Amino acid sequence: MFDTKKVREDFPILSRKVNGQTLVYLDNAATSQKPIQVIDAISQYYKEYNANIHRGLHTLSEEATIAYEDVREKIAKFIGARETNSVIFTRNTTEAINLVAHSWGRHNILPGDQIVLSAMEHHSNLVPWQMLAKDRQANLAFIELTADGQLDMESAKKVIGSPRTKLVCINHMSNALGTINPVAEIAKLARSQGATVLIDAAQSVPHLPTSVQEIDCDFLAFSFHKMLGPTGVGVLWGKPELLEAMPPFLGGGDMISAVWRDRATYNELPWKFEAGTPNIADVIASGVAIDYLQNLGMENVRAHEIELTEYALKKFTTLNDVVIYGPPNAKDRGGVISFNFAQVHPHDLGQILNESGIAIRAGHHCCQPLMRDLNVSGTARASFYIYNTKEEVDLLMAALEEANKVMGHVAFR
Repeated sequence: MFDTKKVREDFPILSRKVNGQTLVYLDNAATSQKPIQVIDAISQYYKEYNANIHRGLHTLSEEATIAYEDVREKIAKFIGARETNSVIFTRNTTEAINLVAHSWGRHNILPGDQIVLSAMEHHSNLVPWQMLAKDRQANLAFIELTADGQLDMESAKKVIGSPRTKLVCINHMSNALGTINPVAEIAKLARSQGATVLIDAAQSVPHLPTSVQEIDCDFLAFSFHKMLGPTGVGVLWGKPELLEAMPPFLGGGDMISAVWRDRATYNELPWKFEAGTPNIADVIASGVAIDYLQNLGMENVRAHEIELTEYALKKFTTLNDVVIYGPPNAKDRGGVISFNFAQVHPHDLGQILNESGIAIRAGHHCCQPLMRDLNVSGTARASFYIYNTKEEVDLLMAALEEANKVMGHVAFR
């Protein structure tokens, strides 16, 4: 296990005061904080070798190109991919999923085909498929959930088992419930039907050891801003044979091989899907984020979050009138705890906690259909990462207890 106190020293923002209190940052499912090593990497690029990549023959361009492409190799190793050219840079997870929907989906989904999702999907892994289904006259089907917020595997077998199933899109970890889904088992069910599998790994890759080979998926999407990296960098991994057969998503510079007035031929993988000048500085800094996590060890990252989540779940049992959503066992969920108090609206709770310097998320978490299933307008959500501590959990609990007392008194007055 790593030394959390030492880790915290690498994050300048954690020493900031908010409303006179030291910041307690518990909104990591939305975005993580950045270590000084990542921040410095961005500055170093602009100070020392700022240049466009791939096209220049001068030293700065060559240095920038090497640094940029080295990150692609790091990513492939980090997610257990065999081929570096199967790693496509995007702006975020959402764009990566949309790339698949537009490029693969519009050439493979036919009228009457079925796209399978779960009832806990983020809008980014729902709306693109709604759009595709409408465009291609296909149908959406949903795997339902158990009472404790896990996939109902009988529902999964029934829905995926339809002969019309063509595509299965599932998140690896729920941003709203924290549930870790058995994606390898889901992929195996999909394989038995000859269906293609996309995994939304935005919440899992930053927190769990992840291998696309072990999952046996066809596509995997995630973002770096949730794993210590900058905003504006996402990744789509796909099986090379699928990516080769897919048409480009965007047209323009760097995705071409040759251009005439009336036609063009396209570049090889991965550049076929990377039109225009990319987010060079932030991609390079994302490689530093991978280095940081690998130095800690992803098994240790996961162990830290299990310990912290287990501690927090036990503390929640001491509070009155609180409802916890998602699996009761910390080993079945990531470091995400969504909750509600009977007499306190989650938005009010978020504002009250902010007065104590505690940052949580409140709302529907881009999961409105799930919130309707839960019969709530939204939830409060605390989410943990490598720099969070049990002392911060204690501060959260003390603030929650006080908020519940104050707002409960107001509600009953």
